[in-house]
Amino acid sequence: MQAVDKMPPAPWMRAPQTRALLAALTAEGAIVRFVGGCVRDSLAGRPVRDIDVATAAAPRENLRLLAAAGIKAVPTGIDHGTVTAVVDGRPFEVTTLRVDVETFGRHARVAFTDDWRADAHRRDFTINALYADPDGRIYDPTGGLADLRRGRIRFVGRAEQRIEEDRLRILRFFRFHAWYGRGAANRAALAACGRAAAGIERLSGERVRQELMQLLAAPEPRPALRLMARHDVLRHLLPAGADLRALSRLIRTEAQAGTAAEPLLRLAALVRGWAAADARRLAERLRLANAERERLLVLLRETAPAAGGGEPALRRSIYRLGVELIVDLALLAGRPRLAAAARALPRPEFPLRGRDGLALGLKPGPALGRHLAAVETWWAAQDFRPDAEACRRRLAALAGRDA
Repeated sequence: MQAVDKMPPAPWMRAPQTRALLAALTAEGAIVRFVGGCVRDSLAGRPVRDIDVATAAAPRENLRLLAAAGIKAVPTGIDHGTVTAVVDGRPFEVTTLRVDVETFGRHARVAFTDDWRADAHRRDFTINALYADPDGRIYDPTGGLADLRRGRIRFVGRAEQRIEEDRLRILRFFRFHAWYGRGAANRAALAACGRAAAGIERLSGERVRQELMQLLAAPEPRPALRLMARHDVLRHLLPAGADLRALSRLIRTEAQAGTAAEPLLRLAALVRGWAAADARRLAERLRLANAERERLLVLLRETAPAAGGGEPALRRSIYRLGVELIVDLALLAGRPRLAAAARALPRPEFPLRGRDGLALGLKPGPALGRHLAAVETWWAAQDFRPDAEACRRRLAALAGRDA
């Protein structure tokens, strides 16, 4: 396989950890190349987060070479050719060239090979089948370099076959289109995704959540979402409907407020009109963490403080829900100034605790709780201005009235 281009070695390629890894894996003459996202993102001028390395050496051979160099190696997916090497705290995935003999959704029975082209042709998209050697020479068995430059997301081989191997590739197609696509999407891929879309419902929630959240994190996810709606894919993700207008309002407000994209907030915009029961089912389907689920439900249940209420009303809302949720609600409502005002206000902190009542001679129990709640209500009605001493006097007066 001949190199087709060359890129200047990126900083991550020259890093000491990377050089140590390459020295270990090539110590006995094996050819090692970077592959996938690190090559794709370097060529696209984007930050590189994960570094994947491909080699013809067998997995256990890689483990031996790494151990000989004193590098920690974990057999994370050794049956599929993958080991994870950790060099000075930085992880690298090292995978032996392979072909998929038989696929079972996410899983496959594989055979190891020394054929770089065969390894490339079992990958999902051409832009993910790019290799680079340590000197920056680029190897492109599937035409991914031209696709990356044109903003074209194209399956390796027949789209139907690749999707049949793993239905998650439907969501990955739209996710990559959101991040790397420009212009019209590949018609054959869109048609294949639409025909197989019902299979999304059989995927694990964790995998669906990961793809959906990464799509929503894109600077501009709306064209991909519109394609998903047009080709009967989106309803298998969001069965109670998707409010693209609400998402558009949020994205405009994010830009006005200088706020970074936040996937869960964008999801809340898409499902803004859903009933609570539907939202709970979605949270369960996506396996959201408890805090994420509660945040989503609050964002669907609550509204931003009414305009004209002024700072006192805003403070009351912040005290009830917290600054972060009020900022979220303001952004969802298309009110960047309200979001900025909320960020500038600290959440008031009630100055009394149970021990203050005990110090006044009150006994522990429901009565103490009622008195503290009454003082808290009074304190909030005074725009949170009374200090701890004033609140203690109020508590003492309430306690004396009941004595």
